[in-house]
Amino acid sequence: MKDAMKVVPAAEPVQTGVQKVKPVAKALAEALADTYRLVFKTHAYHWNVEGPLFYPIHKLTEAQYENLFAATDEIAERIRALGQLAPARLSEVIEASVIKDAEKLPSTQAMVEDLASDHEKVAKRLHDAISLADEHEDPVTADMLTARSAFHEQAAWMLRATAK
Repeated sequence: MKDAMKVVPAAEPVQTGVQKVKPVAKALAEALADTYRLVFKTHAYHWNVEGPLFYPIHKLTEAQYENLFAATDEIAERIRALGQLAPARLSEVIEASVIKDAEKLPSTQAMVEDLASDHEKVAKRLHDAISLADEHEDPVTADMLTARSAFHEQAAWMLRATAK
């Protein structure tokens, strides 16, 4: 009975025409890791922003972390739809992400610039994942990641414009 409750990836490949789900699921797990790390970093900066642009940056980061948090569920559910397991340990998320913590809490200007740079890194990584999804005949993942990349590109632009 104990083995019946064990969580494992699907034994049989999904039958939707996606070729080689494992590399696509890995790219999605990396996108999920980046998204989770960026949720936390954006939220931390949101809590700690100060200065004359406090209110607009506070509201902008709030809208961004809410979008990011909702995206984590969408990305994880896509991994599961491909018959694979979503990351289940924070250590996996930290290791798989291109997002890094600041050594110390930066100035408001530096916070905004740091987040803009992070969004650009994630958008670039998503572009690579979109190509991979297309290569493996997975238009659903490609479409989802294209929409996520558009969010990150817009977020980077808004943050860069705010930082000027």
